[in-house]
Amino acid sequence: MVLDEPTEADEIFKVNGFTMVVNKSLLDLTKSLTVDFVDQGVVSGFRVLSEVPIGGGGGCGTSCSC
Repeated sequence: MVLDEPTEADEIFKVNGFTMVVNKSLLDLTKSLTVDFVDQGVVSGFRVLSEVPIGGGGGCGTSCSC
């Protein structure tokens, strides 16, 4: 996840007052995405899960985490 300005290659979603920008090519690969905030003691931050896991990303499991 990064802060970014939308381009023509992006899909824009407004959810609960937040604007989410997702690259259309990535969205084609992952299908639906879920963004969640996790606070489990020593592990806290945003977690991005996809309907179709594509690997890579964060270092703890099959989801992209930051």
